[in-house]
Amino acid sequence: MADIFREAPFGQLVRILSGNKFFLYPEERGGFHCPHCYHVDASLPLEAKVIDQSSDSEGNDVDSTEDAKRVQTAETYPDLEKLGASSSIGANDSNERGTSSDDQEPAIALGLQRTKTLPYTEERLKVEKKLEVERTKSRPILPARTADGTVLVDWYDTDDPANPQNWAQGKKAFVAFQICIYTFAVYMGSAIYVSSEVLVMARFGVTETVASLGLALYVLGYGCGPLIWAPMSEIPAFGRNLPYIVTFAIYVILCVPTALVDNIGGLLFLRFLQGFFGSPCLANGGATMQDMYSFLYLPFPVALWVSAMFAAPALGPMLSGFAVVVECWRWSLWEILWLAGPVFILWFFCLPETSASNILLRRSMRLRKLSQNDNISSQSQIDRKGLTPGAVAVEALIKPFEITIKDPAVLFTNVYTALIYGTYYSFFEVFPLVYGPMYGFNLGETGVVFTCIVVGCVLAMGIYFYYLLYMLIPDIHKNGLRAQESRLRPALIFVFGPVIGLFLFGWSANPNVHWIVSIIGITIYALSVYIITQCLFVYIPMSYPQYAASLFAANDFCRSAFAFAAVLFARPMFIKLGVGRGVSLLGGLSVLGIIGVWLLYIYGAKLRARSKFTQK
Repeated sequence: MADIFREAPFGQLVRILSGNKFFLYPEERGGFHCPHCYHVDASLPLEAKVIDQSSDSEGNDVDSTEDAKRVQTAETYPDLEKLGASSSIGANDSNERGTSSDDQEPAIALGLQRTKTLPYTEERLKVEKKLEVERTKSRPILPARTADGTVLVDWYDTDDPANPQNWAQGKKAFVAFQICIYTFAVYMGSAIYVSSEVLVMARFGVTETVASLGLALYVLGYGCGPLIWAPMSEIPAFGRNLPYIVTFAIYVILCVPTALVDNIGGLLFLRFLQGFFGSPCLANGGATMQDMYSFLYLPFPVALWVSAMFAAPALGPMLSGFAVVVECWRWSLWEILWLAGPVFILWFFCLPETSASNILLRRSMRLRKLSQNDNISSQSQIDRKGLTPGAVAVEALIKPFEITIKDPAVLFTNVYTALIYGTYYSFFEVFPLVYGPMYGFNLGETGVVFTCIVVGCVLAMGIYFYYLLYMLIPDIHKNGLRAQESRLRPALIFVFGPVIGLFLFGWSANPNVHWIVSIIGITIYALSVYIITQCLFVYIPMSYPQYAASLFAANDFCRSAFAFAAVLFARPMFIKLGVGRGVSLLGGLSVLGIIGVWLLYIYGAKLRARSKFTQK
């Protein structure tokens, strides 16, 4: 647990305030032996290839993949000891690790921290499989050198405990759990307000549309936030934790004035800020999972994270529905603080940094100080040399929409997931029109109806995990990676589910039909949508893995923007057209999704080849 506390915001803050006297890293302890290859007088082995770092700043993410490849040499460094070895900097270089000759042989360097920018191809799969083998051998890794003599800091060993990919499964699960409950808290904060809308109308004398802005603006806020927080987390100097902890602290603080504000304008503005500062869970949660898990098994933690994102809004009305009637409309807003506050405390003490670029950047600083070698640097420092804050900002804001406009496949996935998401949030407006007036449910009981979405999510997760374990992964092991369109196969079946579920709900929402029938329709919708979004979220970054953050930022914005609009137009639409016809309109639009997914599966490769962004 000591390394978790040290890497957590609490440990880093203590280090800053104490001048690095507490929570020491191995390089800062007296018994640490600095590997000879990081010393000033270390020479580059004759057999090693020299890395040429001359490249323009444009396309750095792609070109630097080759720059980061390590080389195997005939010469070994027997003094390359594991962390915690007891020697001094000036110790004899012939100190032994006490392992076999095979373990003494330097590991073939495969760009350990750069594989995530490689295309999702058979080559990448082979690289990751080789890395898995290398991590079990505890072999030293020789750092690469650039043409000008810069030593590129890497992991000390193939099983270096500082590498998040090498963490024990329990530690990975603990970190993933923290990301999931954080995501759950923020997403629940959107719909938990729904139960208070009627009381907000009475308190401030506003219309239903104005009251619903408390939900709509929150959703819009966490759609805009990823455009800033996603690229910020990719800056090595910031890492994942700085955007996480700063924005989450602001989110928790905002819970207090939001629950106390006494005018409608202030309430709506604060709700937008809550969504904006809570959005890093949306922007960076998947990236944190990617930091820890290999490409082949990444879908499992991501599926759990998405389930927290998917189920939380559905549970919000149930958690607040009974309380606001007994207490007041502010009660639902206090509940956000009661859930988010403990999560923040857990984070402050127990959320370690997972960004390999940030970890190696800080290691390079410690090694420079320890070895007195100013030529030590991290790969990320070379990658970002010459980049100005303005260029980074333009890249972050322009790139997501550039890819969306120029790539038809990405454009379709963004539009379709936006429709799915908007339909989901329209339920928060139509359920009060169905289960209260038609079936006599009170506010709390109407909130309980939303749990059918959670049931659909759980069922879908079981189906998706079965598909991964017994169909997809065995097929990859046997036949290698197929074209990325193959990842859409489950969606080809379940894409019919949203249409079936919506029509079943829309036309069974009638006092003459038992309420369970309409709930079954919503469950079918939720189950289908969960699997469809899993397939699309895997498909989206496979064309441009180096722009994954930008792709998801654009998708987040599109989904949230349409959900914002759906919250506002849904109630007037259902009142004007009626529940049956209004839901049928959404079901009819979902038919376009069936056509689009099948066309994407059949013609996806041709669309990528004609993409203007790919050609660029």
